[in-house]
Amino acid sequence: MSKVKIQVLDNAPLIIKGEAELIDGEGKTIETSSELHLCRCGLSKNKPYCDGSHRDKFESKVRAK
Repeated sequence: MSKVKIQVLDNAPLIIKGEAELIDGEGKTIETSSELHLCRCGLSKNKPYCDGSHRDKFESKVRAK
């Protein structure tokens, strides 16, 4: 299995690159591609995917310790 890369963008979505399986709250598989942009702000109308609704409305900067 190849390595999956997850990148936390400042004030923006999570970017997942690689073959990942996305499962909903009922255990059903959600259709994916090799690059996902997952919403972190909760404002997207296309959850779990980012639709850009976060622009100028969401702040989060994650840094490694």
